[in-house]
Amino acid sequence: MDFGYHRSCLLLTGVIILLQVQLFLAVTLAKTQVPFSSSNNISSSFSTRGRELLGCDLFKGRWVVDNSYPLYAASSCPYIDPGYDCQKHGRKDTQYLKYSWKPDSCNLPRFNGLDLLNKWRGKKVMFVGDSLSENMWQSLACLLHASVPRSKTSLQHGEPLTTLTFQDYGVTIFLYRSTYLVDIVREKIGRVLKLDSIQAGKAWKGMDVLVFNSWHWWTHTGRSQPWDYMQYGSSISKDMDRFEAYFKGMTTWARWVDLNVNPAKTKVFFQGISPSHYVGQEWGSPSKSCNGQAQPLQGSTYPAGSPKALGVLKKVLGSVKIPVYLLDITTLSQLRKDAHPSAYGYSGVDCSHWCLPGLPDTWNQLLYATFH
Repeated sequence: MDFGYHRSCLLLTGVIILLQVQLFLAVTLAKTQVPFSSSNNISSSFSTRGRELLGCDLFKGRWVVDNSYPLYAASSCPYIDPGYDCQKHGRKDTQYLKYSWKPDSCNLPRFNGLDLLNKWRGKKVMFVGDSLSENMWQSLACLLHASVPRSKTSLQHGEPLTTLTFQDYGVTIFLYRSTYLVDIVREKIGRVLKLDSIQAGKAWKGMDVLVFNSWHWWTHTGRSQPWDYMQYGSSISKDMDRFEAYFKGMTTWARWVDLNVNPAKTKVFFQGISPSHYVGQEWGSPSKSCNGQAQPLQGSTYPAGSPKALGVLKKVLGSVKIPVYLLDITTLSQLRKDAHPSAYGYSGVDCSHWCLPGLPDTWNQLLYATFH
């Protein structure tokens, strides 16, 4: 037996296997973690900065005092819903405005609206989801407006679609309200939540960037839920386990993405699970809520851990065939019990939405980082 030849064959086989493993890992990371290219052609290859972010977890870090914040004043932004303008509604403390997010293993680029408008020149960007999508959309509108305050804009309010265009750049930012992403249809028996249908998705086609969000309303019950029945296939029920329903609905959304999105043209994001702070026991303060909270939690972990819905969402995202980038905002938002409208919104105590300026500006900073 020619042992030299045998060893050469084994060595060659080992090299081939190693290359196959490296290729598999590269493809997997590109699909699930790597930020998108920052070039004007959004679908082109990753920029140098994008490669530098490979392996950096932007979503693990801590909040640090930063007196250069906020990035805009609420009084100078014409796009803020009054329910999110906490200062206008009487909030006196301002320290909640003075924090920036610091990832543990890299620097998060500061939001630059002019740079983003140039990168998005001629592009269409759509946020699809509930009022937390609106929270993020309004934040982005304010951030861009603050960067180019004299730029010509046009705003068209509608239901379910609102459109803001920065005319000097040809950039249009849409907000499409779709609480569940799947359809609610009025039938003889009442309002039916169709867990396997997305007819509204026709309006989402042709975008260059899509940012989806849905979870908040899946927990609503009784009079606050906007449906009477759930339907999946031929099965109709008055209710079901909400996590099961969420999984079915998001799986339908995932199928829609695979069937209708061209990844060569469109980049898809999921906004992640935005937490609420009604139950102080979650962070070690029983009987308290976000009301009166003036400081974020210290450190990088939330005592109560991740919500179950995040696990459901990640399972669904793992099944999508085309790249979907998760803006994993949950933990960094859990740490901001101080950043809600609380008693300074429309009415009652709002521990679900977020003040503007405020936390959603960081969500958009993370979105910007994927194009930087």
